[in-house]
Amino acid sequence: MSINAGDTAWLLLSAALVMLMTPGLAFFYGGMVRRKNLLSTLMMSFVMLGVGGLVWVLYGYSLAFGTDMGGLIGGLNYLGLNGVGQAASTVYATTVPHLAFMMYQGMFAIISVALITGAVVERMRFSAMLVFAVLWLTFIYAPVAHWVWGGGWLAKLGALDFAGGAVVHINAGVSALALVLLLGRRKGFPGDAQEPNNIPLVLLGAGLLWFGWFGFNAGSALSSGGLAASAFVATNTAAAAAGLTWMFLSWRNRKPAVLGTVTGAVIGLVAITPAAGYVHPLAGIPIGVVAAGISYYSLLFIKTRLKLDDSLDVFACHGMGGIWGAIATGIFATASVAGFGGVVDGNWAQLGKQALSVVAVGGFAFVGTLALGKLLDLVMGLRVSHVEEQVGLDIAQHGERAYGGSIR
Repeated sequence: MSINAGDTAWLLLSAALVMLMTPGLAFFYGGMVRRKNLLSTLMMSFVMLGVGGLVWVLYGYSLAFGTDMGGLIGGLNYLGLNGVGQAASTVYATTVPHLAFMMYQGMFAIISVALITGAVVERMRFSAMLVFAVLWLTFIYAPVAHWVWGGGWLAKLGALDFAGGAVVHINAGVSALALVLLLGRRKGFPGDAQEPNNIPLVLLGAGLLWFGWFGFNAGSALSSGGLAASAFVATNTAAAAAGLTWMFLSWRNRKPAVLGTVTGAVIGLVAITPAAGYVHPLAGIPIGVVAAGISYYSLLFIKTRLKLDDSLDVFACHGMGGIWGAIATGIFATASVAGFGGVVDGNWAQLGKQALSVVAVGGFAFVGTLALGKLLDLVMGLRVSHVEEQVGLDIAQHGERAYGGSIR
């Protein structure tokens, strides 16, 4: 097919929107930590634009979208962007330049590894995170992206993931949980370690994430037609429903918190991600409502019962939200939106395929990340010293302060 100018413009804009999500994530995470760790938290997210941006163009794209190798990984035919140029791909997104599709997918890889950082901020060494990011993108993200989107075994099975419920959110959320188990709790957890330094910054970050998510989900239509519009509306609907649900849940026990409301909206965005182009836009309401409830109570259980120190609740929000979103895709998918039979059209086998994708991706991400983390811990150490943690990672790791005056 020939290149379509409208599709190309939409995909390039969508790639830019997804890129904006990583600085947005930095603000979202940064406002939730203590002031002595704000710059460190911002840096952990922002630096992934550099790390992921280079890994992806050098070899990551080829491992994810290269010629299928036994359903498990892509070949090296696109190594160093060999054969990826201004002409359209004959395999992926055939109405836009291959370079545009490659870079759009690269933005997904970047934010995926950035998501993980929220679970380990305030205690993981910056140098260790840099090395971990390269290893994780190579050995965890690229294979999973190939399984689902690059013609691998889950794609052949028929598992559905429109914009990254499994590839991004389950993958990152479960990987975050593995690192949490390796690193242990922060000094002062729970009490002092849970005090946010700047809630307006969190709100700014959430707003940028919501804005960028339209590129994340609607852009995954890979064209500027009706499917993009449907995914766009479903995305906004789920975020609205989840944000309000979280607000009312927290209102029952305390007061309608700003932090909880914006967190709920992000969870709605997470949950609709795998389903956005497969479901009627109004399905965003039950998907968002249930996602908020699942993540809200998962968060409480993890923090208060299991006492795991997932610093910014990455597993409860992205892992659990992504799991529900993948299952919900099997429940609400309809041929009237995307042209295939989903559960509501009588194809109950789809639900089993979705469940299998959750188990496969979650299991691979957990075991793989645990292995990578243990290896890194042995070689270079994952955690900062007690003194560095007490002083704060802004000074200890970067030699800078976010704010003037004394650091708490």
